[in-house]
Amino acid sequence: MTNYSHDRIVPFKDSELGKKQQVAEMFDKIAFRYDFLNRFLSGGIDVYWRKRAIRELRGLGDFAALDVATGTGDMAVLLARSFPQARITGIDISQGMLEVGRQKLARLKLNSRITLRPGDSEALPFSDNQFDAITVAFGVRNFENLEIGLREMKRVLKPGGKLVLLEFSQPRTPGISQLYKAYMRLIAPRIAGLAASNREAYQYLNDSVRAFPQGVHLIRILQDCGYTHTRLKRLSLGICSLYTGEKDIDRN
Repeated sequence: MTNYSHDRIVPFKDSELGKKQQVAEMFDKIAFRYDFLNRFLSGGIDVYWRKRAIRELRGLGDFAALDVATGTGDMAVLLARSFPQARITGIDISQGMLEVGRQKLARLKLNSRITLRPGDSEALPFSDNQFDAITVAFGVRNFENLEIGLREMKRVLKPGGKLVLLEFSQPRTPGISQLYKAYMRLIAPRIAGLAASNREAYQYLNDSVRAFPQGVHLIRILQDCGYTHTRLKRLSLGICSLYTGEKDIDRN
């Protein structure tokens, strides 16, 4: 099993906790402002990215979907609205994020459509071949071991099922690349620190994005983990990347 440099990027450098525990603690601390900061720091474009990802599941109809690292349930809500017959489960390691998500589902009257529960993406509490689709929006960077998480998701996918990943990436266009790096390194952590008194969370965001395997590198990792029909689409000048893969019908 390969270890990647982003696996060792943690939110709190002085903490003795492992990455998984640190990530849970970080999101517990910022859960109450997470949705606001997402919309504010991205200018609302994160909603478009999620909708674009969900388009990859068109044609599935009545299906069971798992949203990994669901956070406050944004992706699960969009899945429910896009696919009225879908059965949706969201998991996350942060109880704070899940609590905010449950309050959101109650306001939107989606409690009967979406189940949110605690769960570790690297030890999924589900049987083999259970879901037709799995989505992860900006969560795979937080895995303590990327390959274990990817293989676990493939395990619970049904043969022929589809994985859809959204993740931040670094633009390569000259000029845009420099502006993006300056924004992520200098501006976003300061804004987040003022709004949520937790600058470490958005410094971690920048550090983990820079270290995360991107583009064709992540596609190769998906293939090494057994996914087929892998594809990459760059969104918004490469600020975000959309990855898809499938579980082979003849492979477990």
